[in-house]
Amino acid sequence: MATKAAVTKTTTDGNQRRADRVVTTNRRAFHDYFVVETLEVGIVLSGTEIKSIRDGKATISEAYARIEQGELWLIGAHISPYRHGSHSNHEPDRPRKLLAHKRQVRELQAMVEQKGMTLVPLRLLLKRGRAKLELGIVRGKKLYDKRASEAERESRRDVERALRERI
Repeated sequence: MATKAAVTKTTTDGNQRRADRVVTTNRRAFHDYFVVETLEVGIVLSGTEIKSIRDGKATISEAYARIEQGELWLIGAHISPYRHGSHSNHEPDRPRKLLAHKRQVRELQAMVEQKGMTLVPLRLLLKRGRAKLELGIVRGKKLYDKRASEAERESRRDVERALRERI
C-alpha cells in the first residue's frame, strides 16, 4: 500500500522533525467488519523493525490480535526486513506483543468473548517517533451489509461529484 510523503514540522529551536503520520491502513477491515470501538496500543519492536516501518514497508491487512495469558499479541502482520540491515535483521512475520494497560486488556477480553467480536488492527501510525497500532473491536458484516455499505458509499460519491460539477 502506498503511503503519503512525510510532512516536516519546524520546532521552536528551528530544527526539522517528521510529523506524526499514518504508515498503513487496513482498508479491508473497514469493508469486512463493523468497528464497534477502537483503542490505540504500542508495539514491542526489535532491531530494525522501526526503520522498516518508517520506510512504509509494513502491511496489516492479514493481521489480527489475540489475547493469550493476559497479554495482547499481534499475529500475521508483515514488516519487511530493513534493506540496509545486516545478518541480524528481524523476522518479518513473527508475532509481536502489543502494549496496553491490564485494565484495557481485561475489557478487551470481555468484549471479545461476546459472540462475533474480534480484534483487528485498523491503522499503523508513527506518533512522536514511536510506532502505534489502532486496534478495533469489530463484528463481522454479512454479505447484505457489505452491499448496503457499498451502495451508500457510491451514492455519497455521486452526490459529491454532482456538487463539484456545479461549482
